[in-house]
Amino acid sequence: MARYVLRRILSTIPLLIAITFLIFMFIHLIPGDPARLIAGMDATKEEVETIRENLGLNKPLLVQYGEYMKGLFTGDLGNSVRNNATVWDTIRPCFKPTIILTITSMIWATILGVFLGIIAAVRRGKPLDYITMVIAISGISIPGFWLGLELIQVFSVNLRIFPTAGLSTAKSYVLPSITMGCGIMAILARFTRSSMLENMKEDYVRTARAKGLSEPAVILKYAFRNSLIEVVTVAALQIGGLLSGSVMTETVFSIPGLGRLLVDSINYRDYKVVQALLLFFALEYIIINLITDIVYGFLNPKIRYN
Repeated sequence: MARYVLRRILSTIPLLIAITFLIFMFIHLIPGDPARLIAGMDATKEEVETIRENLGLNKPLLVQYGEYMKGLFTGDLGNSVRNNATVWDTIRPCFKPTIILTITSMIWATILGVFLGIIAAVRRGKPLDYITMVIAISGISIPGFWLGLELIQVFSVNLRIFPTAGLSTAKSYVLPSITMGCGIMAILARFTRSSMLENMKEDYVRTARAKGLSEPAVILKYAFRNSLIEVVTVAALQIGGLLSGSVMTETVFSIPGLGRLLVDSINYRDYKVVQALLLFFALEYIIINLITDIVYGFLNPKIRYN
């Protein structure tokens, strides 16, 4: 198992290096000049060039990339061009809202999605199955920004149960969490149902029933247990989607998280902050996939020997 884990970790290093290069080049292809934004529209060409030189933007891209990689290895992400604070100090306050929102969304979406998927599989072809799938299809089809605005209108403006925006209290996370988790819940419900139906046709399920095991034991111990790999795969991918998808939710609900900071930094051409945020989102995808592969090795020992 240790060799399998080490092999999976080493395989992520070339991918991470390639991602840093792509992110760096992509950022510098965004139209606009941060030096001009800092200097102002009335600044002279000489003033703009001075700022570009101070920021190192007048150097060749490959030289800038080399300095960027050197900073990554030494823990220096540079300074924000907006407030001249370090990138880490700029990003750090935004971690907590995004992480809390992601965790709360994932918890309720996973529990409810898996539960609905199991119920739909067990009650296949019956009214409960159709109701569950209607909920799932609706959750996937409804645009997140529209759902967020409707939740604000109903529960914040009309009923005044939850805050409209910001993070004034713990209740401020409820509506954003529903907005972010609705689609995830629907996807997990459909995948759980599909995987459960496939496994319930297998011989080991029929054998378990023939042995006289109770139906709940057959469903949970045999059918659902063998569906875990598919469920874990989907759930792991959705965690990454939640973090990167926080851009829309945090913008709608005015939450000072990583997603909103990314939008603001792009608008201001704050290259250093945008690079750090995109690298973080890419890194969390890599880490989540790595953890998923390791979990596969525990759930199915055959995988780690292939």
